[in-house]
Amino acid sequence: MKNSEQIDKLAAALAKAQGALTSAPKQKTNPHFKSKYADLPALWEVSRKVLSDNGLALLQLPRHVPEGGICIETVLTHSSGQWIADDGLFVPATKQDAQGYGSAMTYARRYSMGAILGLVSDEDDDGNNTRQTQQTGGATRDASTPTKVAVPTKAVMS
Repeated sequence: MKNSEQIDKLAAALAKAQGALTSAPKQKTNPHFKSKYADLPALWEVSRKVLSDNGLALLQLPRHVPEGGICIETVLTHSSGQWIADDGLFVPATKQDAQGYGSAMTYARRYSMGAILGLVSDEDDDGNNTRQTQQTGGATRDASTPTKVAVPTKAVMS
């Protein structure tokens, strides 16, 4: 995380905003897991006015990553000039075309927005989806077991 030198005014405004935020309706269904989630427009619907009323604005800056995906840097700003930003969320594009990159961007924006504002956009499955076993080359492994993942070096935000 990165931030301005001071964040006291931003933190106070965010605390007020979080007290006024309501849950976004989970009206979409994940076709793979059949779980419900709130899409990006639903998150904006519950947060836009609350953010504005508290002098807050959310910026989401996309960056193409040569390794085949999108990195979204989410910045929460306050009217005082104070700000906080995440380090960027990299999401690989499942297809190397406009639809694949657009889908990765929407996914990254939804999760980053929820994280920085404290919004919940998915049903809580208590980690069950990460524990489903996966077939990998004939061997079964628990998906919750960490695997080494190459982190794209060019996805680092400055």
